Amino acid sequence: MKDPIESGGTCPFRGTRIGGAIGDAPNLKDWWPKRLRVELLHLRAREANPLDDDFDYKAAFEKLDFEQLVEDVRQCLHTSRDEFWPADYGHYGPQMIRMAWHSAGTYRIADGRGGAGEGMQRFAPISSWEDNGNIDKSHRLLWPVKQKYGRCLSWADLIILAGEVAYRDMGLKTVGFGGGREDAWVPDDASYWGPEHEMVGRDRWEGDPKETYYDLENPVGASEMGLIYVNPEGPGASNDPEASAREIRETFSRMAMSDEETAALIVGGHSIGKSHGGSDPDEVGAPPEGAPIHAQKLGWLKSDGKGFAEHTMTNGIEGSWVSRPTTWDFEYLDNLLGYDWEFSKNEVTGAGQWKPKDSDARKTPDAHRKGVEHPLMMMTSDIALKTDATYREIIEKFRADNAYFEKAFAEAWYKLVHRDMGPHENLVGGDAPKEPRLWQDPLPPVDHELIGTAEIGEMKKRILASGLSVSELVSVAWASASTYRYSDMRGGANGAHIRLAPMKDWQVNNPAQLRKVLDGLENLRADFAKPVSMADMIVLGGCAAVEKAAKDAGVDIEVPFVPGRTDATDDMTDPEAMDWLQPVADGFRNYHSGVKSRAPAEQLMVDRAELLGLSAPQLTALVGGLRVLGANWDGREHGVFTNRVGVLSNDFFVNLTDFDVAWEPVDEAESEFRAYKRGSDSKTLWKATRCDLVFGHNAQLRAIAELYGAADGHEKFVRDFVRAWDMVMMADRFDLKAKARSARAA
Repeated sequence: MKDPIESGGTCPFRGTRIGGAIGDAPNLKDWWPKRLRVELLHLRAREANPLDDDFDYKAAFEKLDFEQLVEDVRQCLHTSRDEFWPADYGHYGPQMIRMAWHSAGTYRIADGRGGAGEGMQRFAPISSWEDNGNIDKSHRLLWPVKQKYGRCLSWADLIILAGEVAYRDMGLKTVGFGGGREDAWVPDDASYWGPEHEMVGRDRWEGDPKETYYDLENPVGASEMGLIYVNPEGPGASNDPEASAREIRETFSRMAMSDEETAALIVGGHSIGKSHGGSDPDEVGAPPEGAPIHAQKLGWLKSDGKGFAEHTMTNGIEGSWVSRPTTWDFEYLDNLLGYDWEFSKNEVTGAGQWKPKDSDARKTPDAHRKGVEHPLMMMTSDIALKTDATYREIIEKFRADNAYFEKAFAEAWYKLVHRDMGPHENLVGGDAPKEPRLWQDPLPPVDHELIGTAEIGEMKKRILASGLSVSELVSVAWASASTYRYSDMRGGANGAHIRLAPMKDWQVNNPAQLRKVLDGLENLRADFAKPVSMADMIVLGGCAAVEKAAKDAGVDIEVPFVPGRTDATDDMTDPEAMDWLQPVADGFRNYHSGVKSRAPAEQLMVDRAELLGLSAPQLTALVGGLRVLGANWDGREHGVFTNRVGVLSNDFFVNLTDFDVAWEPVDEAESEFRAYKRGSDSKTLWKATRCDLVFGHNAQLRAIAELYGAADGHEKFVRDFVRAWDMVMMADRFDLKAKARSARAA
């Protein structure tokens, strides 16, 4: 048979056409937009990471010549690539600070997502937000440094380090830089960035910015879609400083910043560099994610090629706040407070901005044309600091005491760019500060000999003989450990914060039951021969209970336990920041606070599983196990599909998949359901919520539930539950990881 191509014959593939827009074809999300996207739990699948399984990034970073790395970055800041992207004022420092700022600034404390920790700024949607215009050029300018150090320097670390070095190079004495951020290799499709379908949309707000009721939807942190914080022209480009101040306070507080930290960050951020509004926005091309293939992931390009230098376009506001934009000083405060400002509009873009009324006010040099000067500029969000009484008092204090301001900014900057890295132990490298800050949830060191295997066994026996039930022990251990968030590495069992305010009073933790269990465990450890932390006692109690429940179900298995946790004190705890760990809903315990949400209960459960770093099988095993162990909030019977509560059976799956059982909603919202035997609807067999029935409804979760509910599925389920349980209990043991790195280095 002749080769059809060589012979000029027809296409060897059958059919007359080959689909040319497969990526545009409707997918599952398009066809069924309300479908539960369980695949979000597998975004961090090992297969996506090209690095070797045994590659230790933190160890590799610690071996770098950090001083040489800093010098390489500094040289990069001073090497203007005029043929590609000329540096403003001949210095890329301000540009790199904006990049670092916008990478870290996506962090929000509500769910710990965002931030600089994984270099997500390289991927959509963040890479193509309006507020990130031309940050793709900063990444490209840093490529020679990244290329030199390869896998030993993550993009996540380099992006922040470039901003850090820039501030130092321009004269700021910073607190220090901690490395250790590891790159993601796939986009973040799990984070909810808001309900809008257009940039700078404001559907996330309810109420009127001038009225008492004015509410920003959780967990979003920015005021408008595609922005990092607030619209510099005021809410909805209203150019209203008072409304701007209100949104500044709300958005920065959602990033865990106080009023003083907020003011310091704005002042320090606008003390260098400039804003760009040098081109008609209608002439600027698509962002990186929508750019043509030959642009090689560069976006916002003008067809006439004049999209840089004096023609650069970002937010549409043109000008600088200061007369020396590449020198760290305190002029911004003098300019903002010392001049009267009047509203004006950029002649090129129409964007609202402010200029001094005084014709003798300082001027700022053009960033690219020698001998050309311009009036100073302020944004509406700057004027907000002057019109809001609280912010004004703070910035007047900064102006009167420059040293105080400089220290306040350095600390706020350090917090901004390290906030999402979790405990102090996660920061590596000799430049990292030695002392932890309160926002890093510090813990005391271990100051006693740890209990060994024999003592662990003895304590398990005492716990199980104490009169505390399996359900009570499991519930408290889960409540303590499941506060962990993979997103910003906060929470978890280490520290036993569940003993302290505010966690001890959370409704989801059933305070009365919690107090009973904590008192019982405290008595046991007080009578023990060797010291044991309450954090260890809480986890050990849960592990002992799971072992007993598995044995009662016919499976003899040891639940792993590693001692070494310590107990935090009230002085080590920031109650306001800790309170953000409180779940609005916890499907693992069939709890919902009643707070209104756009998402159904099952989606909130998957979201929480993603924050715990769980896979779909781990989620399924844990929910099925916690239900039969009786770990529901406040003793709810929903989802407890067993008559043997406290026994680690696979009854949840057996009864969920029972062909003879039918379900019906018992409320109009279809949030709760009852089961009855087919053919007879008189007797309620079981009760359930959406977080129970989803394991029979969602195809992916049902496939796993059927595996565990099969005749040979019980032992498999128990072993999977124990592995998932251990993963959650150990999620925050950064102390062990740090010790392992030190041992390898030695």
